[in-house]
Amino acid sequence: MKNNDKASLKKANNNPRAAAVSVLSEWKCGGKYINISLDAALRRFTGHDDDRALFAALVYGVVERGITLDAQIEHLTGRPVDSLDKATLTSLEVGLYQLYYLDRVPPYAAVNETVAVAPHRSRTLVNAALRRAVREGKPDFTANGTDDTTSVRELSLLHSLPEWIIEEWMRDYPDDYRPLCASVNSRPPVTLRVNTLRTDAMSLLARLCDDKSGNITAVQNPVCPDMIDVSNAGDIAELFGYASGLWFVQDAASRICAAAAGAVSGDVVIDVCSAPGGKSFSLAIDMKNKGDIYAFDLHEKRARLVREGAQRLGLSIIKAAARDARVPDETLIRRADVVLCDVPCSGLGVIAKKPDIRYKDKADVESLPEVQSAILSSSAEYVKPGGVLVYSTCTLRRAENEDIADAFLENHADFEPCGFSVANISAPDGRITLMPHKNGTDGFFIAKFKRKK
Repeated sequence: MKNNDKASLKKANNNPRAAAVSVLSEWKCGGKYINISLDAALRRFTGHDDDRALFAALVYGVVERGITLDAQIEHLTGRPVDSLDKATLTSLEVGLYQLYYLDRVPPYAAVNETVAVAPHRSRTLVNAALRRAVREGKPDFTANGTDDTTSVRELSLLHSLPEWIIEEWMRDYPDDYRPLCASVNSRPPVTLRVNTLRTDAMSLLARLCDDKSGNITAVQNPVCPDMIDVSNAGDIAELFGYASGLWFVQDAASRICAAAAGAVSGDVVIDVCSAPGGKSFSLAIDMKNKGDIYAFDLHEKRARLVREGAQRLGLSIIKAAARDARVPDETLIRRADVVLCDVPCSGLGVIAKKPDIRYKDKADVESLPEVQSAILSSSAEYVKPGGVLVYSTCTLRRAENEDIADAFLENHADFEPCGFSVANISAPDGRITLMPHKNGTDGFFIAKFKRKK
């Protein structure tokens, strides 16, 4: 390794801005999911806790606000962002994010410290652009319109969302698209599903509230009483109760989906797309760890995650294996009391937690309904007469939700809608769309069907 490379690596391991530029540049070049890249970099990072927090904030912030930042970079530099190399572009994004969105960082520090970690060849450009940004201030992208007349382009720049997502939400959810757009850059808490086979929600909540190691806050989830919302937790695996299997991470929407299935002790349950395992775990707890849960996933590596999670939680009824959900296991045809079909989807309901989802290729998203329909039809073969089939996604897109459910019922006369209620959530017609601004959950769709006897 050359001396310059060693120096750059050392700086990226203890300087939050250099580390952010490094991770983001790698991600832009087709790296892993941003959370995976960041987690790996944080394990190598040797800076103080405040620097670690700044590092993470810069990475997630730039991913969240990338569309907005890039539009401003073109304005400030007079150049298309495509003409800038990745390290230069990322340095500009990191600098602008601090100026526009981090009030605790003084402008002079944002400029000087960012210029210092930019590539030598482009420091003059980065310095000039950031200083111009300081002079001009943060732009107001709604200045040309009122709340009712803001254009798609202005909404895109305000919330840093691709225009195609906004256009789909305008069409599918005309009364909700504005708060949906605003929700994508919120900071939802981490939600823990309590393993009530080993403890109860109030006991676990008391222990978490006694944790004095940081600024952790923990409250009972307002939707599901067997869940706890945690904020400022840092490394979630370091929280009390993780190693002893007292809880696992699961959003309330996912918990509602599992509860809607209505599985009871002794049932045979099949979760056809189970990884990372949250719904299977919730079902096993609801079933008092009595019965059989077949937890399938396409890849053995992901099935192994389910097995490991079940072992940590002490859930012995879960049998995890690799299987293509489009090809049913012939030995399980017509045997299941409950089948859960949580299909691969565009994920537009969880952008607040996974900000890089907003950059998915629209063409890839448009091809999903064919796969989703195939999985749902295949999964229906497992359901015995009188049994139930639950279809769900973590997206907000009618083409992947209501349209799939409607087509399934049209082509499967032996199934009918099955109403359900969970906590204060009621779906008498057998389907519901959960939204962040309305339900305090991920964006989620649930449809429940019953095979006629």
